[in-house]
Amino acid sequence: MARQHKRQNGQGKLNLVSLMDIFTILVFFLLVNSSDVEVLQNNKDIKLPESIAEKKPENNLVVMVSKSDILVGGRKVASVASALAGAESEIAGLKTELEYQASRKPYRSPEEEEKGRDVTIMGDQGIPYKLLKKIMTTCAKSDFRNISLAVSQVPNDGAEVTVGGGDAAGVGG
Repeated sequence: MARQHKRQNGQGKLNLVSLMDIFTILVFFLLVNSSDVEVLQNNKDIKLPESIAEKKPENNLVVMVSKSDILVGGRKVASVASALAGAESEIAGLKTELEYQASRKPYRSPEEEEKGRDVTIMGDQGIPYKLLKKIMTTCAKSDFRNISLAVSQVPNDGAEVTVGGGDAAGVGG
């Protein structure tokens, strides 16, 4: 009995070698997998439409459309009300900003010029189709022809997962 009592009162030692091994593996795992997820900047005013598209967003110019404003790179370029009120098919403030952005980044190859520049439209799910059409027309006429629409990615069971992107032609859900 005395030996068992003596063993229980002894100080335990912490084995740091096992702990260091676990953290080394964890850090390596996180470094390897950190480049898989790309999340677009998000605005609290914008609720993205949902889709089961699996294409990840690319790092390109983002046109954000909230319920009141149109923003490029976080800067307001036009108001939604004025864009909807105008009879023309293009939005002047947006076109000016897109042309400025295009002048800052020249094409690297003839193939890239033929394809057009990349742009992601991040619009609230409640914006009118008429406004989306004007924005897409303005982008296309400003040589931003490779248009993607940002969506909230959901699996087939309906639970929201992450913010992703989908091609304008291939968005489904």
